[in-house]
Amino acid sequence: MSQSEQNELDKYLEAKAKQEEDNAQEPQPLSAYEACVLKESARVRALIEEAQMRSTAPTDEH
Repeated sequence: MSQSEQNELDKYLEAKAKQEEDNAQEPQPLSAYEACVLKESARVRALIEEAQMRSTAPTDEH
């Protein structure tokens, strides 16, 4: 590989690394599906927590 080809490759790789770093820092918007899944997941966790609280709460059986 010639020196100029090596320099071109180095420049390309540096630009590609910078582009990937920039993309990693920008938050990607959620799709409607992903947003729905997160919302439903949080709702399910809340329901599970509520059910666990009810099952461990002392009951009055007089």
